[in-house]
Amino acid sequence: MGGCFSDTKGGKEAVGVGPGRPESAEAADASAAANDAVDFFMRSHGVHGLYSQVELSISASKLRNLDILSKSDPMVVIYIKRRDEILEEIGRTEVIMNTLNPVWITKITIMYQFEIVQPLVFRVYDVDTKYHNIPVKILKLNEQDFIGEAHCALSEIVTKNSRSLTLPLHDQNEHGGMKNSGSITVYAEETVSSKTVVQMTLRCSDLTNKDIFSKSDPFLRISRIVENGGLVPICKTEVVDNNLNPAWKPVVLTMQQLGSKDNPLIIECFDFNSNGKHELIGKLQKSVADLEKLHEERTGVHLFYPSTDGQDHQKMLKSQLFVDSFLEKTRYSFLDYISSGFELNFMVAIDFTASNGNPRSPDSLHYIDSYGRLNAYQQAINEVGEVIQFYDSDRRFPAWGFGGRPIDGPISHCFNLNGSVSECEVEGVAGIMSAYASALRNISLAGPTLFGPVINKAAQIATQSLSYNWNKYFVLLIITDGVITDLQETKDALVRASDLPLSILIVGVGGADFTEMKILDADNGRRLESSMGRIATRDIVQFVPMRDVQGGQISIVQSLLEELPGQFLSYMQSRDIKPRFAADTAQTSEIQSH
Repeated sequence: MGGCFSDTKGGKEAVGVGPGRPESAEAADASAAANDAVDFFMRSHGVHGLYSQVELSISASKLRNLDILSKSDPMVVIYIKRRDEILEEIGRTEVIMNTLNPVWITKITIMYQFEIVQPLVFRVYDVDTKYHNIPVKILKLNEQDFIGEAHCALSEIVTKNSRSLTLPLHDQNEHGGMKNSGSITVYAEETVSSKTVVQMTLRCSDLTNKDIFSKSDPFLRISRIVENGGLVPICKTEVVDNNLNPAWKPVVLTMQQLGSKDNPLIIECFDFNSNGKHELIGKLQKSVADLEKLHEERTGVHLFYPSTDGQDHQKMLKSQLFVDSFLEKTRYSFLDYISSGFELNFMVAIDFTASNGNPRSPDSLHYIDSYGRLNAYQQAINEVGEVIQFYDSDRRFPAWGFGGRPIDGPISHCFNLNGSVSECEVEGVAGIMSAYASALRNISLAGPTLFGPVINKAAQIATQSLSYNWNKYFVLLIITDGVITDLQETKDALVRASDLPLSILIVGVGGADFTEMKILDADNGRRLESSMGRIATRDIVQFVPMRDVQGGQISIVQSLLEELPGQFLSYMQSRDIKPRFAADTAQTSEIQSH
């Protein structure tokens, strides 16, 4: 990922933001003087969760006819089922007259969120002729004839190669049975205006020194000028310490952020101050097209400093900006990969250390309630598995335990949850839940808490898959109650695994001190370092203490999965792995060129 897409909001790390709120140039300058401008804008685009706008197109075939002298006049009403089971209407199609095989023109827009299951309900009505001239949004549905309904999760549609799903429509008849009412087909398309991104490497020379006892610590902020003349900051590079000739990591800007290559940008260079009062070194105005020309001509452009006497003119500085590299490329979305056959393969590892408490005691974190209330381990398995299962075609999940003593055996830090010696996979989320309950009857809780062995086991599976299946990405869920005792070994395992198609989700249950877990989750912008001094290729860990999200607005699964699409994309981009349709197109173009 380029400099504009780091996963931290401020400080010395690079930050990219999505479309922000327009400000006047004066307000932008004022905010820069007191704060990091980026603190006022949206989180890093594409890293803190996947919120993709998706457009649903709907058609139906062989609808049940409810009219006597003609055919039905169908309309679809689309709902999303909320967590409290209440249906919330998200849109209606137009009415199409006299057909049992309608193709509706109206598109329904919905925000696709990777980290939650979004159950959809489609209800088809035959609209009475006398209501045809009334806007569909004010039609009373109880005055229309109900043809039938269908259910699915949005993720079931977007994971199909065709991005379309055909569902049977059912209507409950008077005898309680289900009456076939035809079928409905739903097609999902991501509403992204352009997948083109611009990647540039920028550097400056001869910057004015703003520090007394050392050199400036410069960073760049890039803002787009909008129609009213205001500024929308879209990117901030990382800070280069103590350097008047800095070169920054590549920045990546989307066409969505830029508007077009000809839109004017303001590029400002600041001296970083830890109190947030960053001092302007100089600035300039150029479009992306101008920056591309600078790269082609291998020339620099001078920075300017605003006049201090309140006049309009600016002072040209000796400092110059150079564009060392310039590249336009296609950035594919998470949905591009998933819908072209890429899979997320779910794995789980459960803590069986004695600190969890005796499973037969109601105080234990492993206590299985006779009334069916889920303990923290079951809750995490159920919620995360429920989402991930849609992205795994065979729904067979490796499941392990660690820190326990199997019957007639030594303490193990990676044993098959199902009790099998040779087979670690179980069938579906229900299979994990069943194996977990069974293991609690057959495993003695022990210790200590070691993560290294299960991470290495997951990494081994991910490594093996590379030799035969390049479209798999693995997600290991570790659920634990305690402080790990092999912190350095775990760091070493994670640094090695950072090169693999693997992400690791850690849920902390109970009231332990999880400070060390937060070190593993590199949200502070510092990547993990191994005992040999090697730095992790990318951040692959997301840690969430369950107590921090219980009773809050965001669920444990949302907290855990919000970074996963960004981690997935960072791996694919670092390996230049394209979605299948894009790879096929590139291959065809290459053949044609020869």
